[in-house]
Amino acid sequence: MQRRSLTRGEALTWELPPTGAMRVPARIFASPAMLEALEDGVLTQLANVASLPGLVGPVLAMPDAHVGYGFPIGCVAASDPGAGGLVSAGGVGFDIACGVRVLVADLDRQDVEPRREALADALFAAVPAGLGTGGRLRLSDKDMDGMLDGGAAWAVGRGFGEAADLAGCEDGGRLAGADPAMVSARARERQRDALGTLGSGNHYLEVQYVDAVGDAGKAYALGLSPGRIAVAVHCGSRGLGHQVATEHMAAMLAEAPRLGFPLPDRELACAPLGSDTANRYLGAMRAAANCALAGRQVITQFVREAFGRIFPGARLRLLTDVSHNLCRAERHAVGGRQKTLYVHRKGATRALGPGHPDIAPRFSGIGQPVPVGGSMGTASFLLTGTDAGEALAFSSACHGAGRAMSRKQALKRFSAKSVLSELAGRGIAIRAHDRRALGEEAPGAYKDIDDVAQTVHALGLAAITARLRPLACVKG
Repeated sequence: MQRRSLTRGEALTWELPPTGAMRVPARIFASPAMLEALEDGVLTQLANVASLPGLVGPVLAMPDAHVGYGFPIGCVAASDPGAGGLVSAGGVGFDIACGVRVLVADLDRQDVEPRREALADALFAAVPAGLGTGGRLRLSDKDMDGMLDGGAAWAVGRGFGEAADLAGCEDGGRLAGADPAMVSARARERQRDALGTLGSGNHYLEVQYVDAVGDAGKAYALGLSPGRIAVAVHCGSRGLGHQVATEHMAAMLAEAPRLGFPLPDRELACAPLGSDTANRYLGAMRAAANCALAGRQVITQFVREAFGRIFPGARLRLLTDVSHNLCRAERHAVGGRQKTLYVHRKGATRALGPGHPDIAPRFSGIGQPVPVGGSMGTASFLLTGTDAGEALAFSSACHGAGRAMSRKQALKRFSAKSVLSELAGRGIAIRAHDRRALGEEAPGAYKDIDDVAQTVHALGLAAITARLRPLACVKG
């Protein structure tokens, strides 16, 4: 895919017009520097996605976009079930409902800094992490069904957290329409003792402080004053979600010859909306999403317990929990009227504007909080959804910094020792279950998070509300 095919649209917007098999254009949101650094593979993947039938409007790439499986990470694509639309498991990805939960403590930076090493040790001990690591729970078959259907609400009912936590979660902590029967025995077994574990790779638990506020009114309404302590939990559906994706991608691929058009890439395996294959996948995907929501809820309880050991009496209030790997049935304006569309967001976050009917009541006057994670040692952001985001991107925004180099490239460039030394020099306590993998997640392996957030803000996709910086980080 040649970069010269791109045309300049509105400010910070670039268009890939339909060519070849493309049915709709692709649109890239990026600063000039980001566009220059964008992998050619992202353009190829966007063109492939844009060749699928039933799409509404252009396929979108957020500023943090990079090459993924089938769909690029940072991609948004809306499909119309009334116009031959499809659901693609690759458009959601393997880590179904991976997302970020943000807690706000009644502590400030000056309270935590003197004890950050002890707090990092307490969190490292409290929250199991690492590839294949088991947790403190082992679910019975009945518990598994309850968790897959009930999500974070199920976990609260089991004593993990507080009922008030659910008010800050998307969908009240439970994604409706889950079908636990569509989750295989193998997927269940992979999750049997993994609930409440952090995982590995780019997943993390980070203690942060508010470094700056962008919109003082919104920031203060959310409890984010300068210096305030927050905790971000980034993780997903673990092995269960991976297994669901693997099995249902295979089912979709087996039916590809009957789709009536050639798949441009096997990784774009899909099924017509309304078909049995699509319905089975969506039921399993929603169950996996509830698994992710339940996992972050259990981790929340562990985090509160760890804080309590270092700061007796400290309170941590759940601010928000949003997922960035999902396909949702949503109402959107198309040609002047409302239609139900299935919106794939892979490495992209829903960002509802103030007053949207689907927004949690506590955020109705503010806009949906959108946590945007950086990399170890860099800033993170808390954005809020805007009204303009609906027309621009189906109420969507970025999800993180986005990789600037592959994990293999990062390991060649950065050693664990150099990463630890750099972060220690910045006053950041790091705890990792696999120190060898720290090179993969080095700050230099990611895009400039400030550029990502500023681009999203300038476009009007979401508004910068607060910037946060790390004090301690636990990695898998």
